[in-house]
Amino acid sequence: MPTGVPIAHRPGADATSHRLRDDAALRAEFDLLADEYEAVHAANVAITGEQPAYFAEYKVADLGRLARASALRTGRILDFGSGIGNSVPFFRRYFPDSELHCADVSSRSIDVARSRFPGPERHLRIDGAIPLPSASQDVVFSACVFHHIPHAQHEHWLAELRRVTRPGGVLAIYEHNPLNPLTVHAVRTCPLDVNARLLRAGALRARALAAGWERPRIEYKLFFPASLRRLRWLEPRLHWLALGAQYRLTARRLP
Repeated sequence: MPTGVPIAHRPGADATSHRLRDDAALRAEFDLLADEYEAVHAANVAITGEQPAYFAEYKVADLGRLARASALRTGRILDFGSGIGNSVPFFRRYFPDSELHCADVSSRSIDVARSRFPGPERHLRIDGAIPLPSASQDVVFSACVFHHIPHAQHEHWLAELRRVTRPGGVLAIYEHNPLNPLTVHAVRTCPLDVNARLLRAGALRARALAAGWERPRIEYKLFFPASLRRLRWLEPRLHWLALGAQYRLTARRLP
């Protein structure tokens, strides 16, 4: 739409321009990585004794426990940064009655996801915004995505996630914990994370508050590798200990 004002001089134009360039860079990076993502990921997490599916399932299963404990509405769920669809079979298992929207910047990743897990899920490509109506989602889920997003853009995307969440809805973000040395090593040595920048739980919490989310809460996850799996029953009791390999931020959009 013509405005008579060059885009470079319109209010907010610089921020929008930077964000679109950042989106394009992420899209190009993950388009290139989509076909080898699973193999590279498997090699990177081999030190834990687990396969990528273990880490994909634990997040969705954890979200399922949260939904049951809090009596959350889960009719519509957004998987923000859904990649090649690793979470899809577990959403089908733990949320069989939910309508799942899988959104990603990478067209190639979306194609791979559809090929791997054909089904009723709705796949959406992110291009500067999430192509969903405002207040349309009951739960917004994101699995280890924000460390790939430039930190200056976090508040924008947190606000965009809030926009698509209905009043009373819930945000659940799972992220790598930079206070865990094994996590730091894994990220530094992973080709998928070459441009990633980890963020502390407190920083993500502050950005969620700034974006309008309310009641943010942090819980730490993943304390024991496969060799110590017999101790995993203790993990729910250690949610306060900031040494877990990952953490979960939950927040609400209050009515």
